[in-house]
Amino acid sequence: MTEIQLSQKPKGVTIIEGFPGFGLVGTIATGFLIDHLKCEKIGTHWFEELPATLAVHDNKIVDPVGIYYSKQYNLVILHSIASANGIEWIAADHVMELCKVLDAKELISIEGVGSQKAEKQRAFYYSSVDKNAKALEKAGMEKLKEGIVIGVTASLLLKVKIPHVAIFAETHTNLPDSKAAAKVIEVLDKYLGFEVDYKPLLKQAEEFETKIKSLMEKQASAHEIKDKKQLSYIS
Repeated sequence: MTEIQLSQKPKGVTIIEGFPGFGLVGTIATGFLIDHLKCEKIGTHWFEELPATLAVHDNKIVDPVGIYYSKQYNLVILHSIASANGIEWIAADHVMELCKVLDAKELISIEGVGSQKAEKQRAFYYSSVDKNAKALEKAGMEKLKEGIVIGVTASLLLKVKIPHVAIFAETHTNLPDSKAAAKVIEVLDKYLGFEVDYKPLLKQAEEFETKIKSLMEKQASAHEIKDKKQLSYIS
């Protein structure tokens, strides 16, 4: 298992992680937070269990997994454009190792959850610590009473020992959903006390959605080309 490379090791942090999932909510929300909170990159990672793939945007390499730090909020954000499909347990182990190295006081996971209802955007939560429930509900979230959780978040919910909050934003599409990501920003703003006006940020979130969608399409195209080459070798 490749170790996460860190240039700084702040202690007692809150960690927010977002892997690509339904609606790409975790990826979009964490990417937006990194820009908005003016975080600095302190680490990078890639999964050797997956095909070697990276994205380039504006002539800059976008890390498959980037780790960013906000000194103002003592906050670490793990932002991934690399899908962890098939290696969810391995990805969870890396997140837990990051929590251990940085002596994290809390882990927050971000996920999209599918919904057919056309009502206002909602966010649900699960918390391993009861004392956080009131703050989460005050931030505008409902308790997740029933549901099936999959992916890296499911692995973390089963394995993490430190206080762990999972935020599930309702999304009506499997395409990149900036509205669901904006709902996450809204509730995180209230829960963690960022003291920002999140409402004007939707346009920026949509712009980030477009960027992420482009990166994901290029990544998928690269995998398709690789698969075709492998088939040509067989035939």
